[in-house]
Amino acid sequence: MAKEQLSAALSARMEQEKADRSYIDLSFHDDMAIRRHCNDKPAPVWRPRFAKDIDRIMYSPYYNRYTDKTQVFSLVKNDDITRRSLHVQLVSRIARTIGRALNLNLDLIEAIALGHDIGHTPFAHSGEVFLNDLYHKHTGRYFNHNIHSARVLDKIFPLNLTLQTLSGIAGHNGEIELSEYRPVPMNSFEEFEAELEKCYTIPGYANKIQPSTLEGNVVRISDIIAYLGKDRQDAASIQMVGDSAFPTTASIGTINSEIINNLVVNIIENSYGQPYIMLDEAHFKAVQSYKKENYAVIYANEPGRAILKRVVEPMMQEIYDQLLEDLLHDKQDSPIFRHHIDYVNQTRYPRPVPYEKTEPNQIIVDYIASMTDDYLIDLHRYLFPDSNYYVEYTGYFNDLYALRNRLQGQISIDD
Repeated sequence: MAKEQLSAALSARMEQEKADRSYIDLSFHDDMAIRRHCNDKPAPVWRPRFAKDIDRIMYSPYYNRYTDKTQVFSLVKNDDITRRSLHVQLVSRIARTIGRALNLNLDLIEAIALGHDIGHTPFAHSGEVFLNDLYHKHTGRYFNHNIHSARVLDKIFPLNLTLQTLSGIAGHNGEIELSEYRPVPMNSFEEFEAELEKCYTIPGYANKIQPSTLEGNVVRISDIIAYLGKDRQDAASIQMVGDSAFPTTASIGTINSEIINNLVVNIIENSYGQPYIMLDEAHFKAVQSYKKENYAVIYANEPGRAILKRVVEPMMQEIYDQLLEDLLHDKQDSPIFRHHIDYVNQTRYPRPVPYEKTEPNQIIVDYIASMTDDYLIDLHRYLFPDSNYYVEYTGYFNDLYALRNRLQGQISIDD
């Protein structure tokens, strides 16, 4: 399929308006940023406010942990598939491409994109479901990774990020597609925290949170664009699907680069100079169709899904129960103290209430959500060395091993 191009009329208009700076400025300016604790000093010209948010996110303690968190495919050793660290970079790149064309604030876009999944659990959305079930069973409250990402960067580590960055992170939910995205104003941290509290107590409310800026809405739709075709590419990389797996792939492209290009071009064509981010009806319906196909072909049949349910879910439950008991009994040599509470406190961010005074279940949730896939497996082995639960990754050469064993007359574990 040929890649779509901007119309000649819009291209000419954009070039002229950039040249004479006559474009409609709908960006969120740095001098409008709201920070929880502000010393009223003007931001230096070389490091504006939202650029400072980027730095604080990238140097925050949990940023490294993106590297070993599953994006879609768990329990697979394959350096060619997406991990969450790559996903946030792809979202940032796509969103900045759109933002540059629409004359938006690229620093604000990058801050939201790089921070949007920092609260995600190990083992992708399966891990999120497992942790939500545990948290709700113990407290009646709900866990949502988009809300927890804001918590990581504002409560666990009080980085003093701007309200606009945090609002974009909390409102990024890429599972909910819209044909049109409009900012919902957010004017104070009190209003923001009231909205977030509803996410903990009202089922599904986390899906209703909207970014307060156009920049946040660009990141939100870019989150979908970043995974829509990439998940298909990754599924092919592990030989889960073939070329004929997706019946409607001609409408916005058959490969990842086509899908990204065609959606980005359509957004720019329909959003330039407008107070919203929009896809036309045909492209929006295509996004909905592609997502449904991804769920039916990939996510519902992801090879590790059954193992996660059968093995990782009970492992997470055992970890949760053991750590909660250790915390309530003040067992100072437990990992909940040595590897989590002490680690959080070592960062020495100023906080109004000591972290260890946090509600115990929330501390456990904070710790488990922060874990990488391998960390959770290793922690379970440490806490329960005699457990029958065992996780084995699919390696690069599993098929070769199976063939070799058959040739030697042995029975492969995969048979």
